[in-house]
Amino acid sequence: MFLGLRTVVYHVCNLDEAKRWYAKVFQAEPYFDEPFYVGFNIGGFELGLDPAPQSSSATNHLGAVTYWGVENCKAAFDLLMANGASSGQDPQDVGGGITVAHVFDPFGNALGVIENPHFKHEDVR
Repeated sequence: MFLGLRTVVYHVCNLDEAKRWYAKVFQAEPYFDEPFYVGFNIGGFELGLDPAPQSSSATNHLGAVTYWGVENCKAAFDLLMANGASSGQDPQDVGGGITVAHVFDPFGNALGVIENPHFKHEDVR
């Protein structure tokens, strides 16, 4: 069911500032740039920026979420929940045929799943 790592999402308090910083550091422009999410393709994997006004550089309630690729986001979410995880974000369509969700494992770690038909194994470096 799990296909491998796909995406890490950082929650940022200033999306425009974070976008400029990551573009400079990784020497890459975002391929997806919306007010609700900015995505970079870094070596075939996604670095995502999520505008979270409650976060700051000093405190971030959620922290980074690493997303594992799956063929069916709802089925993976249900499997995790059936095995003792607690819901963080139910599966939701975020556009472009991509569905994401995250749970908290029994140890408090955020664990995300992403169904992304655009991911290409041949792009991974």
